[in-house]
Amino acid sequence: MAYGHSDGVPTAIKILIAGGFGVGKTTMVGAVSETGPLRTEEVLTEASTGVDSLSGVETKSTTTVALDFGRITINEHLVLYLFGTPGQDRFWFIWDELALGATGAVVLADTRRLADCFPSVDYFEQRGTPFIIAVNCFDGAPRYELPEIKQALNLENEVPIILCDARQRQSGKDALITLLQHASSTLGAPARINA
Repeated sequence: MAYGHSDGVPTAIKILIAGGFGVGKTTMVGAVSETGPLRTEEVLTEASTGVDSLSGVETKSTTTVALDFGRITINEHLVLYLFGTPGQDRFWFIWDELALGATGAVVLADTRRLADCFPSVDYFEQRGTPFIIAVNCFDGAPRYELPEIKQALNLENEVPIILCDARQRQSGKDALITLLQHASSTLGAPARINA
């Protein structure tokens, strides 16, 4: 896959970071972005009581209400733009706008609340958007073999599933590389990404 335009303008690749509420989307965008990420987090209030389940993330005090945005320059010909999606159902109206033109998505999963990533998986499957599952390894979360998680999520064989730590830059970069390789093979072109 050749990146860059003949006029020297770099190719921009749009990637979504998706998953359930409190799974680490904001953390991952912040960990890998070369610039200070744009965040639209607001403090959780009593108005969200009974609307947002804090099960498994009881200490969470903020939530993304629109998007997180970050950027990674791979080289002079290739720039990745990262868009972290909001996790709660009530903010899903923005997903169609965020997904427009996306090359693919990293769906973060939490083994303590694995079912929370089903809506993201369904969304990308229905749109035909290439995606991978990145299991965010939270401290104290149950550990399962990747084939067990793949089976629990009822994923197609070609959907990659990896372990990651959204707090670690290199782990996030590895997830993005896996996604770009998967998207390239899905779209029928070889990936040549070195980060």
